[in-house]
Amino acid sequence: MQTEKFSILIPTWNNFPYLKLCIESIWKYSDYKHQILVYVNEGTEEVVDWLNKNHIEFKQSSVNMGICSALNELATLVKTPYIVYMNDDMVALPHWDTAFMTKIKKMPDNLFYLSSTLIEPHQSSTQNSPFIIADYGDDLEHFREKELIADMDKFKRSNWSGASWPVSLVSADVWNRIGGYSIEFSPGMYSDPDFSMKLWFIGVRNFIGIGDCLFYHFGSKTTKKVKQKHGSLRFLNKWGISANTFYTHYLQMSQPWRGKLSEPHLSFTEIWRNNFKKSFSAFRR
Repeated sequence: MQTEKFSILIPTWNNFPYLKLCIESIWKYSDYKHQILVYVNEGTEEVVDWLNKNHIEFKQSSVNMGICSALNELATLVKTPYIVYMNDDMVALPHWDTAFMTKIKKMPDNLFYLSSTLIEPHQSSTQNSPFIIADYGDDLEHFREKELIADMDKFKRSNWSGASWPVSLVSADVWNRIGGYSIEFSPGMYSDPDFSMKLWFIGVRNFIGIGDCLFYHFGSKTTKKVKQKHGSLRFLNKWGISANTFYTHYLQMSQPWRGKLSEPHLSFTEIWRNNFKKSFSAFRR
């Protein structure tokens, strides 16, 4: 019997059609067997019945617990050495897990954070975004899966620096060492850079985007429903720098991956800008 390689954590919130496609793509396009774990926020009976019918482990809540709490709850069920986090509106493409495993086998230790390369239908507002923009449908009705699979090889690229978003992979030991996701960022905005910063503080310097590990992302079908909180200010006040400074100067996001990252040397202007933002944020609380 094949051993499960990864524990895949998927929080979902009233998004059953996308969740179903997400899980079916894992079954269809994985080269290995994996443990799939779902957290159902405010789920319907239809979702629960489908998960039970397909023998998928899950936890549920009658209210929306948010991404941070959901992930931490699911992490208590993990049975494999590696934790993968993905959103329910993401679709796996062929050999995604082999691409992750190939990189894992080359790492000297477990101090790393890996991300897939996302293909999205529309340009992201995130600065220095490493996403590939290619429109194969921005909803289920218009999703052109067969065409995407036929074209996917042309989207493969070299590995890039600055991995900090799902689909993400870390070792279960490292996850437990930093305590998972920080619930002060609930429901989840800016929890990803916070998670990466916690990794940085324990010595992780390999934040690697895997260029041939591809997923299609419909574009935040769940997070668009979430009322935005001041996650950026919370990150700034917690760590003393903005998420943009962290992504650009620490993680060197979207730059070609050249090996372990080193401690950045921030310019006087960058330090002043962050201090000003932190002081100004005090008036917005």
